[in-house]
Amino acid sequence: MNFKKTLLALAITAVSSTAALADIKIGVSLALTGPGSGLGIPMQNQFKLFPQTIGGEKVQLIVLDDGTDPGKGAANARRFVTEDKVDLIIGSCITAVAAAMTDIAAEAGTVQLAGSPVGVPPGKDKWMFRLPQSNTVMGYAVVESMKKQGIKTIGFLGYTDAYGEQWLKEIGPLLDKAGIKIVATERFARTDTSVTPQALKITSANPDAVLVVASGSGAAMPQLGLIERGYKGKIYQTHAAATMDLMRVGGKAVEGTYVVSGPVIAPDQLPDNHPSKKVAQDFVAKYDKVYGAGSHNQFAGHAYDAQVALEKAIPMALKKAKSGTPEFRAALRDSLETMGRTTFAHGIMNWTAADHWGYTMETGVMTKVVDGKFKVE
Repeated sequence: MNFKKTLLALAITAVSSTAALADIKIGVSLALTGPGSGLGIPMQNQFKLFPQTIGGEKVQLIVLDDGTDPGKGAANARRFVTEDKVDLIIGSCITAVAAAMTDIAAEAGTVQLAGSPVGVPPGKDKWMFRLPQSNTVMGYAVVESMKKQGIKTIGFLGYTDAYGEQWLKEIGPLLDKAGIKIVATERFARTDTSVTPQALKITSANPDAVLVVASGSGAAMPQLGLIERGYKGKIYQTHAAATMDLMRVGGKAVEGTYVVSGPVIAPDQLPDNHPSKKVAQDFVAKYDKVYGAGSHNQFAGHAYDAQVALEKAIPMALKKAKSGTPEFRAALRDSLETMGRTTFAHGIMNWTAADHWGYTMETGVMTKVVDGKFKVE
């Protein structure tokens, strides 16, 4: 009798283990507090709308706050792969934090969908795919706009961290090719509350335009500093600033600012033949219905695109292996590399084994802040 009970217990355990393996676990690390919270919270909001099942399997999201801190992001990634044993990691929305997670995900053979444009040495991104456009892709749209405006000189005012440095590195060749010269380069930390010295130096150089490289609500502060110091030229902001926080914090000081973004920022203004218009409109309609008209932004759109990608790649991977296994994680990576051209809210994505960025140079959309709203140029 005891032997039969033991067999029954083992059978129940086996069934439970099988059920547990059927769940697809996704670890999500976002800046829900700290300077990057204006990016992380909209992504979290979109993940609250995530489907409960994909490919017939239950999906479990484990969302953790990384506090805009690379160390905490690394700790979250370590927990995901050792304790939670996730099939996939999404995050972070902050470049420096996502970079701190990359080696951990790779060592565990776990795909990382980065919510920020992380630049790593060649070969280091075998397990990491980017949801945002590269700084080169967005920089292309910025430089094309500058050429149209007849701009010949610019000042650079950007973060001291990886996001700022990558922008400076990647836009440099584009500016050189366009004959546009950087006449002042200044940096500041995400936690700084003033850029007065930097703004004075840039203003004294009197460039035709200034490129501010910052994110979320933090992007308004340096622009306010420039305006207060009397700068009268044009100001450009990157896609990390494509949120309503820019206008909420900056007010009238950001009127007329040029902001590069993905198509999601104002899909109704896109031409009908734009490939992402319908998908971007679907994202905006669903997000704004829950969180309020005009509340969508660039980063919530990346979370939406993560769902689009996984709804295509996960069923492909499930044909090769069962979730919860190393084989499934490898199959998921292979599926993302081979799923082909996929319409995202942010553009046409085509990841390959040789390219984990995926977007073409025509993806960026240039907008201008007019009456407190983004207007597509």
